[in-house]
Amino acid sequence: MSASSSPPPPPPPPPDDGAGEGSDGSASCGGGGGGGSSLSYGEAEYWDARYVEEGGAPYDWYQRYDALRPFVRRFAPPASRLLMIGCGSALMSEDMVSDGYVDIVNIDISSVVIEMMRKKYFNIPQLQYLRMDVRDMSMFPDDSFDCAIDKGTLDSLMCGVDAPLSAAQMILEVDRLLKPGGVFILITYGDPSVRIPHLNQPGCNWKIVLYILPRPGFTGKIRRHVLDPVPLTERRKLPDGFVPEDPDSHYVYVCEKMQGLTGAGSPTVNHIERQGEE
Repeated sequence: MSASSSPPPPPPPPPDDGAGEGSDGSASCGGGGGGGSSLSYGEAEYWDARYVEEGGAPYDWYQRYDALRPFVRRFAPPASRLLMIGCGSALMSEDMVSDGYVDIVNIDISSVVIEMMRKKYFNIPQLQYLRMDVRDMSMFPDDSFDCAIDKGTLDSLMCGVDAPLSAAQMILEVDRLLKPGGVFILITYGDPSVRIPHLNQPGCNWKIVLYILPRPGFTGKIRRHVLDPVPLTERRKLPDGFVPEDPDSHYVYVCEKMQGLTGAGSPTVNHIERQGEE
């Protein structure tokens, strides 16, 4: 199925200034907010109205499954139980079922889109749709999932009020729901300087590896393979002078839930340099 020509989602945070975040961790997302005020992307009312207006037309935020497939297949085998965060009207879960995935729980804060998707996929038992706020997923017990995937939900929360609190609540809930060794795949416009601090909430034990994925339709030359991890400095930032070939690239954080280990696990520049000397 082709992607819908429905109106695009709210404009993402600018990718050239730390995803538009201020010193307090909140985000200033351009467009539609009026006077630079915080937008209501974390509220059900906004999304209910939006999905009513769009009439359930499918739309995939940021990336389609074909581009994300190398990451999903590497880190989450088809037998995995998956949580799709902020599913919206995306085709990704449908595409994953066609690729052999058998248990995908899709959640969204909008009751409107959840009802639409339930009706659309009523005959596909591999897909379940639940109305839920990612900041409170107490319906699920601990260690419920092998993998959680988010493309755009955390960015939306970072465009709303109480952004740091919302981000912390989301990350802690995702951490709670993943089994030890489970993987959180986060697709975002936020670079490491503004996303890793949120991922490394006190109490979370992640091994984080960063990848960069060009936006759909980018025709420039990419020097690295998409599955090549991006080296970080010792301070968990991009190296000085590092500029993605596509300025609107998406950052893909693969976060493995560990026991007794906290922090980013991407290779650092010094580590790579030491490997080259051996």
